[in-house]
Amino acid sequence: MFKKALLVSTLVLAPLSFAVADNPPMGFFITSVGPGDGGNLGGIEGADAYCQQLAEAAGSTGRTWRAYLSTEEDGKRGISARDRIGSGPWYNAAGELIAVDVDQLHINPNIVKRTALDESGSPVKGRGDSPNQHDILTGSMADGTAYFPDDKDHTCGNWTSNNEGSAQVGHHDRHGGGNTSWNSAHPSRGCSPEALARTGGAGLFMCFAAD
Repeated sequence: MFKKALLVSTLVLAPLSFAVADNPPMGFFITSVGPGDGGNLGGIEGADAYCQQLAEAAGSTGRTWRAYLSTEEDGKRGISARDRIGSGPWYNAAGELIAVDVDQLHINPNIVKRTALDESGSPVKGRGDSPNQHDILTGSMADGTAYFPDDKDHTCGNWTSNNEGSAQVGHHDRHGGGNTSWNSAHPSRGCSPEALARTGGAGLFMCFAAD
């Protein structure tokens, strides 16, 4: 009888122990707030540092965080967001899989309003909320690559402008009158906090664990 009871208790407890041990660490989040200066994020290095700061404040330590942002350069393609964020897999703060690798991230990611959480696991305001803040800064094309040089600004002056210029944004909630891309829906109307807010933004961007 004792052996039978022990076996039953082991079978009951085993799945619970597995679930705890298999809880994946957070590897993706949207910033809960922006740095507060519109499209000026302190350059791409400042954006990376901000991701690191928010992640560590939320209890994620020992990981290297990178902002999902592209840059622009004269005469050639800039640095691409997809090349900065490691190889995956990435999970949100609730332990839900976002994508297993870079290819899935840019073909069929699990990014919708319910899963695109901030660093504390809270939802980010989107279409239907007040205010709508679904414009997420990326500076990227839909495949995650940087733009070739043209006559437009796609990165708010490589993330240093809080006034002139523009930034390509995505919609984390996958809504917006046909603009359903999570990373390349449309350009912003400017780089100031007020200009970003006019199309439904708040200077938020995505962070990925690159290790």
